[in-house]
Amino acid sequence: MSTFRPSRRDILAMAAAMPALTLPAQGRAQTLGAPASANPSHFRFTLGEAALTVVSDGRLEIPADGLGVNADPAEVQAFLRRHFLSTETNYSHTNHLVIELGAAKVLVDLGSGNRFMPTAGALMGNLERADIDPASITHVVITHAHPDHIWGVRDDFDEAILPDAQYFLGRAERDFWMQEGLASTVPADLQQFVVGAVNSIQVEGAEWQLLAHEQEVAPGIRVIDTPGHTPGHIAVVVESAGQQLIALGDSMNHAYMNFAHPDWVNSFDMDGAQTVATRRRLLDMAATDRMAVLGYHFPFPGVGHVMAEGDSYRFVPALWQW
Repeated sequence: MSTFRPSRRDILAMAAAMPALTLPAQGRAQTLGAPASANPSHFRFTLGEAALTVVSDGRLEIPADGLGVNADPAEVQAFLRRHFLSTETNYSHTNHLVIELGAAKVLVDLGSGNRFMPTAGALMGNLERADIDPASITHVVITHAHPDHIWGVRDDFDEAILPDAQYFLGRAERDFWMQEGLASTVPADLQQFVVGAVNSIQVEGAEWQLLAHEQEVAPGIRVIDTPGHTPGHIAVVVESAGQQLIALGDSMNHAYMNFAHPDWVNSFDMDGAQTVATRRRLLDMAATDRMAVLGYHFPFPGVGHVMAEGDSYRFVPALWQW
């Protein structure tokens, strides 16, 4: 069985969402501050005949020492400083994809809801701000069962938040989290992750369809196995008119580090070696086939391309069009 890699500090910091994680402006390496009023929470574009919208669930702020845990800490910190990023706090966005193709309106992941961090859980409201009626979603695909991707499945009455949608999850992911006695085999600090995953999968009103590699969710929309971050992690591939985009989930979760240093893993990658193998396969595929990618935790809206540079890669943000 795959083992969890997060440190005690990582889990406690995320679960408690301590205000101390929000650093004062002078402590940040970024040169831009927060706006006085809200920025747009969605971004629209097209891929062939598919209409795509990236909708934010908010943000996460967790300790940056969970990045590159198998590398020299000094080298990791130097990398962050070179990229104008904080060496203390990993400030990451949460980018959900809505795919409208044919009769299907597919939402990838359901975010945190109100059960995780107070800085996240904005997905349902932001869907409405994007003029997307949540009730119009026909399919929900969960990339993996970590809190910021699945805990939003439950409404305040512990029922499925989108009761009329079809729900999809990777079979290997479901089987991992639903193992009998799993919570008793992990450190106490991680038991809440297991309980949260089980409660989410067992939510009333969601009948899960379990997916395998290359299985189609709807015409032009399929999933591929991308294990490592979790044992049954999947990514979603959209294909239309000869163009393709991969919604990566957390198979890659840092728009700079995962590309320049594909072999560096993060504390929440449950199987480091498998994470690296999957990441390198995805990077090579996207660069070779010129596939667009969407990173869940990349800087909003998180859409771009992969450029090969010797043994490493570079994320090239897509050019916005009005």
